[in-house]
Amino acid sequence: MFDGDNRFVLSGEALTGGKHTLELRKTGDAPLYSSVWVTAFTMEEHIPAAGLEVKVARHYWKLTPKEKKVNVASSTGNPLQQRVEAYDRTEIKDGDTVRSGDMIEAELIAESKNDYEYLLIEDMKPAGFETVNVRSGYVGDTLNSYLELHDERASFFLRELPLGKHSLTYRLRAEVPGSFHALPAKVSAMYSPELRGNSDELLVKVEEKK
Repeated sequence: MFDGDNRFVLSGEALTGGKHTLELRKTGDAPLYSSVWVTAFTMEEHIPAAGLEVKVARHYWKLTPKEKKVNVASSTGNPLQQRVEAYDRTEIKDGDTVRSGDMIEAELIAESKNDYEYLLIEDMKPAGFETVNVRSGYVGDTLNSYLELHDERASFFLRELPLGKHSLTYRLRAEVPGSFHALPAKVSAMYSPELRGNSDELLVKVEEKK
């Protein structure tokens, strides 16, 4: 039994559509151990959202700076107007165009039907975009998530995900002109991989700044 790899592989055209039956036979009284590993991919252009117990929806917002001032007290206690950072948010739909240099806020809305622990939410950022922040660390949101930044994705590690909807955000900047696919954001339980979901795919176009 150790001479071969004892594998039976079906791939490509050999695995046709429809119902299939896999039958294992043995001789003797010794136990028979088996495992089945199935991988699949889709060639469709737009990957739809999926999920049951946990779901994630992703929204991209274009941030346009705007003038905003708030009243604060000066060192002498007198009222003083102070300029603060503020933006108008415009949602980016599938196929919309932004310009190089535009700041984008990625919003991930996690929805859970129960209380869960140790979950991972990953957003596969489109090529041509870079995160504004370059250092990983705790975000300080209501979920106390830890944001880990990679070349191709942003990963939020959650100690707890209570029942309901929760929002997580981080910022990107459009840099390289072209048409880019933002692959679906994913949510999964670290120790129960069958508990997972994904968002819609999104196509974003970037034009050179004029």
